Amino acid sequence: MNKDHAINSMGFAKPPSETRVVVAMSGGVDSSVCAALLHEQGYDVVGVTLQLYDYGDATSAGAQAVKSKTCCAGQDIYDARRVAEGLGFPHYVLNYESNFRESVIDDFADSYLKGETPIPCVRCNQTVKFRDLLAVAHDLGADCMATGHYIQRIVDDAGRAHLERAHDDGKDQSYFLFATTQEQLNFLRFPLGGWSKDITRQHAERLGLMNADKPDSQDICFVPHGDYAKVVKKMRPEAEKPGNIVHVDGRIVGDHKGIIHYTIGQRRGIGIGGGVSENNEPLYVVELRPDANEVVVGPKEALARNVLHIQDCNWLFDGSNLKTEKGCPFLPVMVKFRSVMKPTPALLNTETNDIKLDSPHYGIAAGQAAVCYVNDRVIGGGWITATSST
Repeated sequence: MNKDHAINSMGFAKPPSETRVVVAMSGGVDSSVCAALLHEQGYDVVGVTLQLYDYGDATSAGAQAVKSKTCCAGQDIYDARRVAEGLGFPHYVLNYESNFRESVIDDFADSYLKGETPIPCVRCNQTVKFRDLLAVAHDLGADCMATGHYIQRIVDDAGRAHLERAHDDGKDQSYFLFATTQEQLNFLRFPLGGWSKDITRQHAERLGLMNADKPDSQDICFVPHGDYAKVVKKMRPEAEKPGNIVHVDGRIVGDHKGIIHYTIGQRRGIGIGGGVSENNEPLYVVELRPDANEVVVGPKEALARNVLHIQDCNWLFDGSNLKTEKGCPFLPVMVKFRSVMKPTPALLNTETNDIKLDSPHYGIAAGQAAVCYVNDRVIGGGWITATSST
């Protein structure tokens, strides 16, 4: 590295032309703009797309759906290739179907069998994208890897990189990236984190990208039309095992055709007639008991929880950059346990990793992620294994 050269926008003291940036290209407008902008700025750009499905395998979960939609599949691979060819930088497609199935799809199905509500997009970032793809980027001699995620990477005065929420709250993807390790963060770049989606599309049009008007994908890539149960049934036929619906007071009030059809906090479609509760008040799914194959229902107040117990945590802070009062393990944070919610005040116990919410919330499910923030800074989080009330 030439210390006399000005620091470029990727953080290296050398010309962009001597800085190799591998760009993860999903075929969508965000990653395409990311690659095109870096190419326009003179960087040595290499596009890489992961193929996550084998179309020759008719039994692949979601295979029929992804032939025409979702990320890292047929049309999207074609779109990413066309962008790279049109701009004149190299592009590679890597078949990672087996990695994706083992790390993401199998985990998704098994989580539902355990009565959890999994978040496969986090697992995908945690494994296939930010583990396997980063290894490919290193093999290609990259100085860094860039993605089109809406999140900001900030380097502090001590030279330590950390994550912050995106400028556009509506597009912020920090919840899905809490498992990014410090080592990965040192290598990653997120050029779009300070933009709104409107600005991204304006640049796509200015750059003449063929996918400038391409709509965002709304579904999980291997779950067509949001039908989670259909995917799980196909992979785990034993998932549709009938059992009892039990009231919190111990009464058997109905039967179900598999706990995979239920989520914590669900009100509609439970399949119980009237007359179960006093004044015919609505019932909610309060608990799933996979060992007993029971769905537990009760009134809304039975859902109230203010303590989250989390495991498999990833923290992006240490004693030198975020401190609690001497002898006190509690750190005031804002926390999200759903991707679309606004952060809510809480206390993080830095010794036990328990999170105590300032006020009770309803419908918190095991399998979801709890992501902690100090102001806009992402300090990490973990996977919810249980909840309780104090």
